[in-house]
Amino acid sequence: MTTLAIDPARPRRSRAAELAAATPSSRDRFVDLVRAVSIVAVVLGHWLMAVPAWPPGRSTNALAEMPGLAVLTWVLQVMPLFFVVGGYANARSIDAVHRKGGSWADYLAARVRRLVRPTALFVIAWAGLATAGSLLGGPGELLQGVARAIAQPLWFLGVYLAVVALAPVMLRLHRRLGIAVPVALATGAVLVDVARLDPGSVHGIPVGLGLSFLGPLNFLFVWLFAHQLGFLYADGRMTAWSRPRLLALAGGGLAALVALTTSAVYPASMVGMPGEPFSNMNPPSACIVALTIWLTGLAMLARPALSRWLARPRAWAAVVAANSTIMTVYLWHLTAMIAAVAILFPLGFPTPDAGTGAWWALRPVWVAACAVLLLGFVKVLGPAERAGLTRTGAGRLGATGAVLALTSALALAVGLLGVAGAGLDVLGPERIATVAGLKIDQVSALGWCAAGMAAALAAGRVRRRA
Repeated sequence: MTTLAIDPARPRRSRAAELAAATPSSRDRFVDLVRAVSIVAVVLGHWLMAVPAWPPGRSTNALAEMPGLAVLTWVLQVMPLFFVVGGYANARSIDAVHRKGGSWADYLAARVRRLVRPTALFVIAWAGLATAGSLLGGPGELLQGVARAIAQPLWFLGVYLAVVALAPVMLRLHRRLGIAVPVALATGAVLVDVARLDPGSVHGIPVGLGLSFLGPLNFLFVWLFAHQLGFLYADGRMTAWSRPRLLALAGGGLAALVALTTSAVYPASMVGMPGEPFSNMNPPSACIVALTIWLTGLAMLARPALSRWLARPRAWAAVVAANSTIMTVYLWHLTAMIAAVAILFPLGFPTPDAGTGAWWALRPVWVAACAVLLLGFVKVLGPAERAGLTRTGAGRLGATGAVLALTSALALAVGLLGVAGAGLDVLGPERIATVAGLKIDQVSALGWCAAGMAAALAAGRVRRRA
């Protein structure tokens, strides 16, 4: 993927316009649109479905109070599409690095570098706030609770880094075995579900072995499955499929989703809900495989029309601008929501019951308030992410750099997953997250993150000296 050297200090609008004007004709703009839309949809979903309260510890989720809305997650839970377009982007990046004589380590270091700056800012800032809350006591306990909740979305970056690290191997498998790889991954996800479910029967058919410890395997099976579909898109196979075939793809995914969620095994919601005995997202289930197929089919059906729209300069410039700070948006959107609660609710912001006409009428006002605050965070913190998009100079990683690149990706993946499970309040009560069989508390999770970030910086210095 081509990267242009754009000064992060310049006005955002002019940078986006310059990048848009410099876009090569070979670039697939649809991929950039899907990447931006998938993150923005997650952000809007969190804001829309939140039932905030003051203090924030009493906040709930509208889906828990209105179960009938669960079907909306079949359209709004578009995180699988991020992994699909990630597969496309990673395949192109690997090939570009190889054409320049680079190695898998050069590819991996570049992909990690894009995520390190915005993630480091977020982790350091909230670890500091949570520590301050612990030292303050009393009201500080509220800050501790917020810091635990605010860390949960980091699971996505941890899993994505693991997928990025495995991409060179998975791309080789794709080019040797083709569609057999995603079929095997989907099959693996189904078998893991069968193994981890509690023993019982569905329509007289025995299911479940009660081996719940196998569930985390689906973090790899399911998300690698989505990523592998991106390889099919990158090599042109998916774009060559006819409209009837794409309709069959989307219809098949939807039919599988309906069958699974009406089986009395899987919940209808594609996001985890409090009180449910089973979650489709943590770890991901076979439902997310079906959701990925359904959403991929829909996206590919819409691709021709959306690609024509993206040929318009203003539309494309908007997509470029969104992608330049997309990780900052994802990382800080819950912080913006908490800030909105802290500002508006003590001032008497109305709190009608979820699902009432008044509640729905206030949704646009609520989302607008969150968006305004998020724009402030993006204005201040976005330049750090945009700096990761600029060219950092030539130079290839040798053996030392390769070790550093792999260490940074894996340590960050473990650390971010640990933080997502254990939280960021390092002085609070010990909480344990299990990551790849490792028992990690919040202190050691931050240690893993620090080690990964240090390795990424060291790899960058090795590259510049090369």
